[in-house]
Amino acid sequence: MPLLRRHGPLLAALQIAALLLAAAPAVRAQTEAQPRLDTVTLQAGMHLIRAEVARTPQQTSTGMMFRREMGANEGMLFVFNDLEPRCFWMKNTLLPLSIAFIDDDGRITDLADMQPLSEQNHCSSRAVRFALEMNQGWFAKRGIKPGFKLKGPPFGT
Repeated sequence: MPLLRRHGPLLAALQIAALLLAAAPAVRAQTEAQPRLDTVTLQAGMHLIRAEVARTPQQTSTGMMFRREMGANEGMLFVFNDLEPRCFWMKNTLLPLSIAFIDDDGRITDLADMQPLSEQNHCSSRAVRFALEMNQGWFAKRGIKPGFKLKGPPFGT
């Protein structure tokens, strides 16, 4: 018994250290960008967009977090299984982005500019299945506004 009493605090410290080491991958995952996702080509008038497609709950919740760059005509298309009003924020997102909320047929319902690292919600005005994040100002620079229709496989065109 005296041996256990002497080493009890040491064993407890070792157990805590083991738990922290086991949790390290989960902590690291929360501070790293997700790997590049499969892409789809979308068309916005004469402009082509190469959009990574986020489909799974983990992909959609991570999105563009911790990414440090995005190409001029690259974006991320969020695809959801159901129609619901959607809200996005920029927690852990380092790039200024613009978001388009999109109907099933590819029509943009709402656009919003989002600031890096902000927890302010940006929501669609109605139920949508898609959202497309692009570098901030991408839509405005091309004169794309709500009502504009995007084309591509996700929208059946």
